[in-house]
Amino acid sequence: MDLLGTANKALRHVLVARGVESLTTRVRGLPLHHYRLAGTGSGPPMLLLHGLGGSANGFYKTFWPLKDHFRAVHAVDLPGNGFSPLPSSGPVEMEEQVRLVLEFQRLVIGEPMFLVGNSLGGAMSLFAASQAPEAVCALALVSPAGAQVRPDRLQALIEDLDVTSTAQARALTRRLFHKVPLTLNLFGGQLRYLYGSAAVKGVIAQIRHADHVPPERFARLTMPTLLIWGQSEKLLPYESIDYFRTWLPRHAEVREVKGFGHVPQMEKPAELVTMLVDFARRQRLLAA
Repeated sequence: MDLLGTANKALRHVLVARGVESLTTRVRGLPLHHYRLAGTGSGPPMLLLHGLGGSANGFYKTFWPLKDHFRAVHAVDLPGNGFSPLPSSGPVEMEEQVRLVLEFQRLVIGEPMFLVGNSLGGAMSLFAASQAPEAVCALALVSPAGAQVRPDRLQALIEDLDVTSTAQARALTRRLFHKVPLTLNLFGGQLRYLYGSAAVKGVIAQIRHADHVPPERFARLTMPTLLIWGQSEKLLPYESIDYFRTWLPRHAEVREVKGFGHVPQMEKPAELVTMLVDFARRQRLLAA
């Protein structure tokens, strides 16, 4: 029985019952599932972008506190994740996924967005913002991937992500959190299949040492930019934050946060929302 899939469907049902729209839009020929919650705040529309093996459901605890400050909150399931099907042609290359994000902004959001990306979604957000800065009025990178690290550390990361057993799934889950929620420990066997999905395997197969975000990309980040890095980060090498500190533009803010692991939207949602809202306020994205 697919307990994790059943739980995700149940969560979607709860979200819809509380006023969140569950939609599917064809973007660049692919059906993308996404959530939309109309906001009551003055800030720009926000797009939340998940990481490897994640989904829009991972942000569900942030939807309602964010909607009080922004005009809309969007969260998308990338192809092969969540409720977005994997194309019959197989996993979608990262460059195409970045194009999908920008086309989603144009088709669905329709105005410059506050783009928030976690993990691999952070790397994709950085690429999207540098490729089309006019589409992004603010950028937040939450434990982003994409830094240049030593080949041995990259290889170790690839091995950690290449899950084939329940024990490996549980080990990877422990690396994602400051303290693993009990509910996820109960889903240990199911997480093996999540981490071993075709979409995840497709991304892992694409990883190469030369695939880091090149320094010239950072120079194109003209919008307000925030980097959030957890002091309890256990998945990505610490040298990643050194790389981002070196190449992010001088106006970027870098915050190392006690008690944050790799996915604070799941573990510390209230604290993450506070940081995003405070950043938007400092950047005058919210009405006084």
